[in-house]
This record gives sequence, structure tokens and C-alpha cells, in this order.
Amino acid sequence: MNTTTHAVRVGVSRGWHEFRQTLASADQMFNVLIAVVFVTVLVFQREAKLEDTDVSLAAVTLPSMLGMLVAFGGFAGASSQLSTNREDGTLLRAKAVPHGMIGYLVGRVVQVSLDTIVSMLIILIPGLFLVHELSEAGVTGWLTLVWVLALGLLATLPWGVIMGSLAKSPQASPFGFTMLPIMAITGISGIFYPISGLPDWLQVIAQIFPIYWLGLGTRSALLPDSAATAEIGDSWRHLETLGVIGAWAVVGLLLAPTILRRMARRESGSVMEQRRQQAMQRVG
Repeated sequence: MNTTTHAVRVGVSRGWHEFRQTLASADQMFNVLIAVVFVTVLVFQREAKLEDTDVSLAAVTLPSMLGMLVAFGGFAGASSQLSTNREDGTLLRAKAVPHGMIGYLVGRVVQVSLDTIVSMLIILIPGLFLVHELSEAGVTGWLTLVWVLALGLLATLPWGVIMGSLAKSPQASPFGFTMLPIMAITGISGIFYPISGLPDWLQVIAQIFPIYWLGLGTRSALLPDSAATAEIGDSWRHLETLGVIGAWAVVGLLLAPTILRRMARRESGSVMEQRRQQAMQRVG
């Protein structure tokens, strides 16, 4: 077994172990609470209908939520984990081990992916009983959902690593550098309101980013064709979805390892101590 393969196996094992640890953490409990809120929203939307269709608003909202969770998990989850690991010395230790950065990156991908899957299941399983339209998705629809969500993770996780690496301080990454821009983009991406009802210039901006296409892809998987009337061009645009999300994935996967290595080279014991002193001064 070569050293790279060993590093990947170690990364998978570590990611699984850390995922199991997070199941009882405060962060996971917060994710569960958010999921419960989303499910409550679905309950109240069951009787409301999408304009000019027989499709319930709950059926439209549920797949959009799944796409949003993938985007938030990939962007914010990876960025937040990287920030934490810069603080606690995990990144510094990984840097000192041969091929340690490969194992570290694999571990983050495994953990964040599993965290995201759990959050989605907490919404999807009750949704199967609350939203009757899901029973009409068929095998093709569920397979479409799988490839859209899997490609979405590939498209967002590397960019989460990039954002966490480019942040000037670990404290800046999870919120100001990551969450605020993502929340702003989500607001115009048709997740909570049909994008066709927004001004044309906002529609153009939204279609640059993968969040809109994740929502569109998940809706195309679980909704009947009649619901496409609420979308741009009255179409699910599968090829465009594949192209845009795929492009974000390719570029992110090419850039993330290089940017992460450059950031890791700047990490040292003295830098960690300096950050610790600054944190103590802020607390004092």
C-alpha cells in the first residue's frame, strides 16, 4: 500500500470517527432543531398550492430545503471545521505528517458529507409522510436526486475549504466570510420563493452560483413536470444544472488542495500562540 492510499484510508477512518463524535454535540443538536423547524413549515404548507398548479407549497419547499442544506453543509460546514482545526492545532499536526494534508482533507469531506446527509434525512423522512407528491417521484426521480446532491457536495465542499483557507483569521471564517454571503445568495436563489418572480438582474446573479441550481435540480427530481411552470423558461434545465454545478466542482477541486497547502505552510506553533494571546485579550 503506497503512502497516498494509506493517507486516504486514514482520512476516511478519521472522518467517520469524528462524525460519530458530533452526533451528540451541541452543533448536531442545533442542526436537529433547524430541521424540526423546517418540518413544521412543511406541515403548514401542505394545503397551500403553487400558483396555477395542483402542487402543494410543501412539495416545492422540501426539495429546495434539501438543496440548501447541501450548499450550507458544503460551504459553511467545511469552512467552520477548517477554522476550528486551525485553532486547536489539528491542521498543524496534519501538516507535520507525510501526506497528512491529504488525509486531513479526506477526513473533512467524509465528516461534513455525513453531517449533511443526517440533516437531510431528518427532513426527508417525515416529508415522505407529509408530502404526498414524493410518492410520485419514481425511480428516475430518486436517482436524479442522488446525483444532484452528490454533485452538489463536490461543488461546495472544496469552496468551503477555500473560503476557510482565505479568511485572515479563524474567527472571521464561519460567519462574516462564509455565512453572510451564503445567506444573501440563498435569499435570491428561489429556495423560498420562485425565482421567476424576482427582477431579471437578480435572476442572472442567482444563476451564477450553485445554490440556485441545487434547488432547481432537487425540485426537478421530486416534483411533477407541471411544477416547472414556476421555473425560468418553464423547464427543469437538467443539462444546465449539470454544467453549472459540475463547473463549480471541477474548479473547486483544482484550487482547494493548492490553497489549503499554502495556508497550512503559514501555520506554526508561534502563529497559534499569537492567536491564543489575541483571543485571551478579547475575552479579558
